[in-house]
Amino acid sequence: MEMILIGIIAFGVLEYHKKISTNKFIKDNVQYFTILKEDDYDFLVKAKYGESMDPEVLYSTRVKNTGIVLIALVCFFLYDFSFINMLLAFVLGYLYFKMQYNSLKSYYKKHLHQINLKLPYFLKTMEILAQHYTIPVALSRSISSSPDIFKPGLRELVEKINAGDSSVEPYMEFAKQYPVSDSVRMMRLLYRLGLGGQEEKHEQLIMFSRGVSSLQNKARDQKYRDRLKVMENKTFVMLGVTGAGVMILLLLSVVQMMQF
Repeated sequence: MEMILIGIIAFGVLEYHKKISTNKFIKDNVQYFTILKEDDYDFLVKAKYGESMDPEVLYSTRVKNTGIVLIALVCFFLYDFSFINMLLAFVLGYLYFKMQYNSLKSYYKKHLHQINLKLPYFLKTMEILAQHYTIPVALSRSISSSPDIFKPGLRELVEKINAGDSSVEPYMEFAKQYPVSDSVRMMRLLYRLGLGGQEEKHEQLIMFSRGVSSLQNKARDQKYRDRLKVMENKTFVMLGVTGAGVMILLLLSVVQMMQF
């Protein structure tokens, strides 16, 4: 066990003095590590951190930390070497590797409610821009003023359209990234809005506007229900505290009466 600790300390000293480089090892073998990378990892990182975090840098750090944890686990189980212990070390290492991804996924799911409330206002911006520009141009211009969580998806959507994809697929990919109420239907309407001529565009714009208004009304109702729920919870807490206080005072009164 002492030799294992000495080995770990020596590895840390060599890494600190740049005699060996874990980061360089990861960069040289990045094609092997990306096999384990989840398909939606980059999107989830951007959804949580916005443009302030590079998914590749975060993933490299994730791989490095997992490697350190795995080495530590293997070294820990060497004192009682067996196939079961080595298997357990790799299972625990894999669970540690997935921990960050699960955290990002959990964050995204928690914020789907916020996405659902923000989507109508983004679509309202698109409705205004669509009156003056083509849909691809309107999408490009909407990026700067859109909520941060939509910006990665919008950039991908615009890039695919600018690359020559004139099908509905880029719009559907955006809707899949933000799977909230009516996102698929509204993105289909947005796609159709970019297909028609001037007269058809006017009719499509009216239909799109009605859909946006309906979603805004739903969002306002949901915000009202959320505020009402918060107020109800506060009221229940106050009633509970008041009731507990009254019970304590009654018990104290009874105890005092029994003493006399």
